[in-house]
Amino acid sequence: MEEYHRPCDEVGFNAEEAHNIVKECVDGVLGGEDYNQNNINQWTASIVEQSLAHLVKLGKAYKYIVTCAVVQRSAYGFHTASSCFWDTTSDGTCTVRWENRTMNCIVNVFAIAIVL
Repeated sequence: MEEYHRPCDEVGFNAEEAHNIVKECVDGVLGGEDYNQNNINQWTASIVEQSLAHLVKLGKAYKYIVTCAVVQRSAYGFHTASSCFWDTTSDGTCTVRWENRTMNCIVNVFAIAIVL
């Protein structure tokens, strides 16, 4: 007989699932928009709050950290880096890169397993 596992008992972070969730949130907030400095705070807040809400709805035993940066597109590029010290068998991260003709957006999701 096969063992049944509740979704929150899954081992390992599903980066592809998180990527799809975040990409939908970014598309919903920034899709069709042009860069406007006056909207950046609202856009970034919406992206991180919506992403976090959808990740939590998955019902998995993780603490999440979501960051978002939106910059005006330029010839200078946009580079980020991160490093984590954690359990690579259960914790994870994903990065979503999104762009249009006027702006670039980078969203990072860090998922830390809750072990009771």
